[in-house]
Formats: sequence, C-alpha cells, structure tokens
Amino acid sequence: MEKLNAFLSRAKERFMLLTRLFWTFFRIGPSTFGGGYAMLPMIEREVVSKQKWVNEEEIGELISLAGSAPGGVGVNAAAMIGHRQAGMAGAVSAVLGVTCPTFIIVLLISTAAVFFRDQPKVEAALKGMHGAIIALIAVAAYRMAKYAVFDATTTITALATVSVMLFTGVHPLYLIALSLLGGMAVIRIKIRLGLRADTEKKAAADSCPELEYYI
Repeated sequence: MEKLNAFLSRAKERFMLLTRLFWTFFRIGPSTFGGGYAMLPMIEREVVSKQKWVNEEEIGELISLAGSAPGGVGVNAAAMIGHRQAGMAGAVSAVLGVTCPTFIIVLLISTAAVFFRDQPKVEAALKGMHGAIIALIAVAAYRMAKYAVFDATTTITALATVSVMLFTGVHPLYLIALSLLGGMAVIRIKIRLGLRADTEKKAAADSCPELEYYI
C-alpha cells in the first residue's frame, strides 16, 4: 500500500509539473505573433523570475543554443526547458503549450481577414504591433548581450556579426558556424599563450541579481 501511495504521489507531482510547463508556455505563446525572438523576454521572466527553473546565466546559454539550432527559437527554447524539467514528456508539454496559441491565433486571424482585411483600423492595429515587436526583440538582444558580450573577443565578434548581417546577404547559419569555430580557436590560442580564457561573464561580488533583473 505504501508503494502504491508513493507511486501515485510521484505520478501526481509529475502530472502537475507537466501541466505547469504546458500552462506557462501557453501564456507565452501569443507573443509568437512577432516571431520567436519577440517571446524571449517573456520566457526569461517566466522561467527565471517566476518558476525558478533556470538562472539568469543559464538562460543566456539556452537562448544561444535555441537560436543556433534548426527551427524556431521560441519552440527550441521551450523544448529545452521542458526536457530539462521533465524529460521528453516535459519537452512535448512545453512545445504543445507554446504552439497551441499560435495555431488558434492564426486560425482566427485567417477567418477574420476575409471580412476585415481592408479595414483601416485593422491595418493601423497591425502597424502598432510591429512597433511593439521591435521593442521586444531589442529587449531580448540586450538581455542576451549582458551575458554573451564580456570581453574584447566577444565584443569584436558581436560587432562583426551584426555588421555582416546588416550590410551583406550572408546566411546567419554561416555566421553561427564561423563564430563557433572562431571562439574555439581563440580559446585554444589563449590557453597556449598562457592567457586567461574566460568562457562566461563573471558576476560582480557586490551585485544583486534580483535588482539587476528589474532594472
């Protein structure tokens, strides 16, 4: 009887975790209207500040991996966080949660577009959304830069990558691959020269993560 109760208790806890994963990413899902990067600030707020599933340093690495992997960055991030919390079932729950609102929104918009696509107010609303989406993406870029850009090498890499993307037609996949190889090469060279080879930003001894997050 005790074994059965223990099994039922574990099953209940797992079900509650899967439900929480689904509902958390279901609330994040509507921000996909602006693309995967637009939802990154919401993902950070939910999984770092509210749910405490990952810390601020880990979310930067996770977002970098999600952005470099094939597929949408928001879906990739959901899958990684879900898998970390509850294995494959957690990944499925998180992905379903983040994609269901998108499916519902697109279905409703497609239905409504037939009747309202020529309305000036609808066009004005869409233009307003564009501005908000740009702000969300800018915030996501800033939060990623706080942890990814911390020395001369990462600064030069970030500036060079942004410049190439703005002024050339090079595919982002090639830039990701070149940055990966370049980072590995720089680390090896620094180690051989006896130089300090940091791979992440060092937190200040007197910093307050919670205060820094809200600032």
